[in-house]
Formats: sequence, structure tokens, C-alpha cells
Amino acid sequence: MFLKSSLILSIVIASVSFNSCTDEKKKVVEPVGAATETPAAPAPAETSAGNLVTTPIYFGFDDYTLTSEAQSTLTAMAEGLKSNKSAVVQIEGHCDERGTVEYNLALGERRAQSVKNFLTQLGVEGARLSTISYGEEKAVVPGHTETEWVKNRRAEFVVTKN
Repeated sequence: MFLKSSLILSIVIASVSFNSCTDEKKKVVEPVGAATETPAAPAPAETSAGNLVTTPIYFGFDDYTLTSEAQSTLTAMAEGLKSNKSAVVQIEGHCDERGTVEYNLALGERRAQSVKNFLTQLGVEGARLSTISYGEEKAVVPGHTETEWVKNRRAEFVVTKN
């Protein structure tokens, strides 16, 4: 009986020790269409490169679909790109800190690609647009709450040639 109790206790201790010593981030799972209230995206920080205004595009948690506000912003940007035929833009995809590094790199790429696809559908040549994902590596605001996370879930633009 003592041996059986010792064995069970050893298994429990090993299990707890194994789970608490892992360096892996655990992905926070939340349904994409959850009924929880998400804080509004921050006011866009517009920058201008020549006549091209680049405004960050913000995304919901674990999402890469474009809101109607994002589509309006991108429509204006597409007009600027079509009038400035020499402009070349890199679209950067970013995520908040939740999720694994690999997951966030993939999500950042989907966000950047979503923006690129929308711009090409509006008539911007795809060859003038490139994408890159930084995942969670380039947070614009450090922190561990939804207030900070909402500002980090974004796509940004770098005009590489104007």
C-alpha cells in the first residue's frame, strides 16, 4: 500500500513539475466571433510618403479579416498608389503577444496578405506590394492587457520606393 501511494504521489509531482517548467507559450483560445466586447482600435497614426498616406490597419483577436473601416482606409490608399505609379510598398503584419511565435508569424502573414489581396482587387499591381510578418516581435505598445494588445494587432506600411 505504501509503495502504491508513493508511486501515485511521484506521478502527480512529476506531472506538476513538467507542466510548470515548460518554456512554451500556451495559445489563448477564444472564439473569433465571441460575444465579448473588444476595445475600439486606436486612432490611426497616419504618415505620409509623398502624396501617399499610410494608416495602420487594425484587426480583431485571432482574426485577419478587414473591417469596413479598414476597407475604407485601404480604398483611399489604393487611389494614392494608383496615382503614384512608382511607389512600392511593403506591408508588415503584426500580432499581440498571445500565442506561440510560430502561430503569430503565420497570423501576421495572413494579415499582411489580406491587405495585399484587397489592394490588388482595387487595381494596385501586386508586383508593387510585398508582405512580411513580424508576428509579436515589434509591439508598438508593451503591456499585457486588451488595451495594449488591440494596438499591436495591425498591418503597417513601409514605402520602399516613391
